[in-house]
Amino acid sequence: MDFALIVLVGISLAVDCFAVSLAAAAASPTQRVTLALVLGTAFGLFQAGMMLLGWLAGSALVEQISGIDHWLAFVILLIIGGKMIYEGLTGGEERERRDCLLLPTLVLLAVATSIDSLGVGLTLAFVTQDILIFASVAGIMAFLCACAGAMLGGILATKYGKGFEVLGGIILIGIGLRILLEHLAVI
Repeated sequence: MDFALIVLVGISLAVDCFAVSLAAAAASPTQRVTLALVLGTAFGLFQAGMMLLGWLAGSALVEQISGIDHWLAFVILLIIGGKMIYEGLTGGEERERRDCLLLPTLVLLAVATSIDSLGVGLTLAFVTQDILIFASVAGIMAFLCACAGAMLGGILATKYGKGFEVLGGIILIGIGLRILLEHLAVI
């Protein structure tokens, strides 16, 4: 396959990583470099790993979770986004927020942003043997997009304050809603 197509697939899967990292940095703008590296690494590994898992698992695994994967992503992002909105509206300025760096939250965000990669991996099992190239590019694109999102989100949150944290929560809920509506064939 053409390398440009592989890169486009990687970028399309990484857009959610950018948006989630942007939102996460809104909650912890002083930690944008740490968030960039941690989220970038986690999202990159999960994007690549889920693609490989999808490719290896074949249709059996995807058939088992395809009925609920969109609901799972929606609920995870709704809870985290709702929490960010709540904290943005009620939390004190002196409280340092590190929720996105906690392992359970980090894993949930990484899973939520990489569920589509599982499906792409399954599809690729039928058309290519070059899964390592696809998974590597997807992981690299996720890392780069997450880093860019965290850095930009931290800068914007520092400039615009708590309102940007609320916006970040709304973005996460919007991503979850988009995933849900796409899988329900509404959009």
